[in-house]
Amino acid sequence: MKTLQILNGSGLRLVQRALDGTYIEVIVRESDKPRYRNRKGDIATNVLGVCSQDMQFIYVLPGWEGSAADGRILRDAISRRNGLKIQNVDAGYTNGKGFLAPFRGQRYHLNDWRQGFQPTSPEEFFNMKHSSARNVIERAFGLIKKRWAVLRSPTWYPVKVQNRIIMACCLLHNLIQREMAVDPLEYELERDVVEEILAQDPEEVEAEYITTVENSNEWTNWRHNLATQMFNEWMQNRHI
Repeated sequence: MKTLQILNGSGLRLVQRALDGTYIEVIVRESDKPRYRNRKGDIATNVLGVCSQDMQFIYVLPGWEGSAADGRILRDAISRRNGLKIQNVDAGYTNGKGFLAPFRGQRYHLNDWRQGFQPTSPEEFFNMKHSSARNVIERAFGLIKKRWAVLRSPTWYPVKVQNRIIMACCLLHNLIQREMAVDPLEYELERDVVEEILAQDPEEVEAEYITTVENSNEWTNWRHNLATQMFNEWMQNRHI
């Protein structure tokens, strides 16, 4: 995705990050199971993650119950010290100050563009680039689960210990990303992720109003202007 130039307290900063959540199965007491049961019926913890475009985690928040809504977890994350800033988020989050969501009612998922379709509007072009950029967080989560079996199936460790294991795996993942020029698991992951993306149903993404991230007209207009600029530049380059 085109790099976003965001002016904050420390000056002009280039930001290109993606945010999403994933479920990791855990074993809890019988009395806690209702809180940890997610929409698919699995007993799991809902993990929020943010990563850069080189697929390194820069923020991980494990520990929330599987029944917790993404918006509730996001509110917790941004209310903490060093809260989240500009991120690419999926359609389950609102578009508000600090968070760029895709345009609703437009093609978005990568499989929408695999049949040779070309964007016909700024909104479609923005969604295509947004989906491509955000796909990196899905790949990062997929890679840590593929590498460590402890993240693929529930263990008898207490939930607090399991949360620390999740954090440790993310840190080790970052080290591997920095030190290994070629990671064989990434080639295997590409096939798995593509198959999963193609199987996704956009209708399953539920909208949710997040009061902490207000859907402001100023931010919506900024996103519209950015989409128009990106689309116009793409159209000009096509005719060069």
